[in-house]
Amino acid sequence: MNKGKLIATSLGPGDAGLITRRAWQVMQSDAMWCYPVRRKGGQSHALGIAERTGMAIPKDALALVFPMTHETEVLTRAWARAADKIMPTLQSGRDVAFLVEGDASTFSTFTYLARYVQGLDADIEVETIAGVPSYHAAAASIAFPLAETDDTVAIIPAGYGVDELEKILPHFDTLVLLKVKPLLDRVIDWLSQHDLLADAVFVEKSGAPEERIIRDVASLKGEKVNYLSLMLVRNANRERGEMIRGCKKKDLPRRRGDAEEI
Repeated sequence: MNKGKLIATSLGPGDAGLITRRAWQVMQSDAMWCYPVRRKGGQSHALGIAERTGMAIPKDALALVFPMTHETEVLTRAWARAADKIMPTLQSGRDVAFLVEGDASTFSTFTYLARYVQGLDADIEVETIAGVPSYHAAAASIAFPLAETDDTVAIIPAGYGVDELEKILPHFDTLVLLKVKPLLDRVIDWLSQHDLLADAVFVEKSGAPEERIIRDVASLKGEKVNYLSLMLVRNANRERGEMIRGCKKKDLPRRRGDAEEI
């Protein structure tokens, strides 16, 4: 019997119009839907995106619990339980579509789920459907070019702390700060110290109906924001080193047999 495929079905950050044709095709197939929740009975942002398409939610759609914690032991048990729940469906020959907000290759729980599934059965095929990441949607929404010409871009969870941001700042023209909620006040202070407040934009729930854009990021100090929040920061005053734009033939060491330049 052929086995089912585990498909990372990336849905983009919130706007149903950003779902790709491939993801749409999988969602309308016979594949069993599963989606992540933080706790049993909790809401799923990924499922919410699917609901906004107007598509009927399959009756057998399965919620998989992935708690919000950094405790390895707790997470390991959650990943193992999730894999055990979908294995019978996959081994019966039916595909499983794991609904993912944003892009499944970027900070996604799917990566761990796929590893556990293939650890249980290496013959299970895994497909990853690319999606629109939240920071791409946010940049488009506010007409914020992430990179121009030879610009460098850093994508980093703000949870690494301002000390890490301090190390990164001299090397990048654009900073994409994800998951800024826990350190929002400290990030704002850090931006102020570097005179970057005017070049930063805060975006909450990018692409969703509740999307919120704040250009005066200092006004957010002391405010509680949604977990699905990010900041785009333009480092306009970065000093750059000299760039190598290509090698001229005359600068390369000659090899025997090379034709003479005319």
